[in-house]
Formats: sequence, structure tokens, C-alpha cells
Amino acid sequence: MQRRSFLKKTTATGTFLGLGGLTTLNSCKKVGKKHITILHTNDVHSHIDPFPSDHSRYANLGGLARRATLVQEIRTENPNTLLFDAGDIFQGTPYFNFYGGELEFKLMSMLNYDAATIGNHDFDNGIDGLLAQMPHAKFELISANYDFSNTVMDGFVKPYQTYLIDNIKIGVYGLGISLDGLVTKKLYKETKYEDPYNVALDAERILKEKEKCDIIVCLSHLGYDYEGNPNRPDDVRLAARTAYTNLIIGGHTHTFLDKPDVISNTIGMPVLVNQVGCYGLNLGRIDFYFDETKSVTANGISISV
Repeated sequence: MQRRSFLKKTTATGTFLGLGGLTTLNSCKKVGKKHITILHTNDVHSHIDPFPSDHSRYANLGGLARRATLVQEIRTENPNTLLFDAGDIFQGTPYFNFYGGELEFKLMSMLNYDAATIGNHDFDNGIDGLLAQMPHAKFELISANYDFSNTVMDGFVKPYQTYLIDNIKIGVYGLGISLDGLVTKKLYKETKYEDPYNVALDAERILKEKEKCDIIVCLSHLGYDYEGNPNRPDDVRLAARTAYTNLIIGGHTHTFLDKPDVISNTIGMPVLVNQVGCYGLNLGRIDFYFDETKSVTANGISISV
């Protein structure tokens, strides 16, 4: 897994990436009449408590209560805020071993997550174990390329979801990694994996042309960039193949980005690709600003928890 060194503290100043071009601004002040904030996590892996003060790498970092405080502060600043997760919610601490995902889903519901996609470790108690925790999830599970139609999860997972906030329509679709070789067949059973590139193009087209979305977001658990394996789908190559997706929120490779990467899509427009490491150490924040004509600029940072 490729990991980038990350900044323990980030500032709210940065480069705004106009989805119709590149615009540099000096601050995160409101630059348009409408402001949508997207917060995100990935690969939390059942880490609910902060790391201890004597931890060799992540001393005093993380913790769900701290994340809840940050999320609440940002929602107070901007009520037009959505909160997403890019998968691997389960597996990694005794909380999962004892409670099988119940605590993770309950706490995410208390934080008012809007949606999450499904990572390979979310099958670690089997598809029946995932189903058993669904009553505790007050948020949507979104995956467009996992076909659950012949499983007990049929009807519990949506390919995409839309949100209308301040007359701005946001469309969100999900993508999961191939389970073959990562997850034992008996755990995911008859779940079918479909090519994420083809599925993404269909999903973004529906969200743009049918649903008339102003922002299109992909929650991806494919992984950031497999430079040595071009045949393995990843977020960087996905961004380059899309036409309408504005933001890819990634997971799986535990990649620490202090701000989103910018990839040109098939029509030369920028796509933001972001991932904030793992274990709840960071909270990703992307701010979209719309003017009167719905022209949009965006700014992204990673906030240390």
C-alpha cells in the first residue's frame, strides 16, 4: 500500500479548484451565494478510542468523540453539510470482535452519517453478519458495482443516492473492490462484483442526465493508485475515465493526502480525488461554492483529529 506522509495540522487556506477551470483564492471565506460542505472518513476499522499517548506512530490521535466534536463544529458553521464514509468500517479492534459491528453502526448513526460504501472488511462477519447490523445503521449503504440480488442483503444497498440542499442537488454513487482473493467466498456468498469503471460511467450519467445533479460524488473502496498494476482499478484511473464525477472519496489503500489530488477527466475537467488515511486519524473536508449561475469552485483539506 502506498502511503504519503501527512500533516498533523492543516490550515483552512488553500487553492480553490474551479470545476470549470483553476482559480486561486487566498482564504476559505464564502465566495458564492451557496456553500456545500462534504466531510468524509475511510478505513476507520473499528477504531473508536484515541490512540494512547505512548503509541509509536499515532500518539493521542483519532477517537470518535473528537471526530463528533469536529463534525458538530463544522455543521454549526455550515448547516449545508454531508458526512460520508468510504468503507472498511469494521475489523481492527476488540470492539468489532465483541459486538460484530453493532457499536460502529450505532455511533455512526449518532454522528448522523448520510451514507457509506462497503469495503472488503465489512464482510468479515459474513454477509449474514452485515445484515444483522443493518437495523443499527440510520444511514444509507451505497454500492453500484456489488450486485446483492441473490443474497440476504438484497434491498438493503442502493447504487446511488441524491440529496437536495439549498436547491443544490448532490448525487452519490458507491464502488467496491473485487472481493476475490481478499474475502473468502463463503463470507460474501453470491455477491457479484461488476467492473467498477463501466458501472461508474453508467451511474454518473444517470445522476447527471436523469437526476440533474449539480455535484456528483463517488464513494470508492477501490484504492488510490496502483502504479505497478495498471490492470487493477483505482481512483486515479477512474477519475481520468469519468465525464461528470466531481469528487472521488477513496479508501482501501490507507493513503494520507493532506489535500485532494486533481485529475483531468475525459473532457479535460478537474476531478478531486481524496483519501484521509485510516483509523479515524483525519477528517476530510471539501467545500463547494456556487455563484448565481451555479458555477462552482471547490477547496479541500485534511483535518487532523
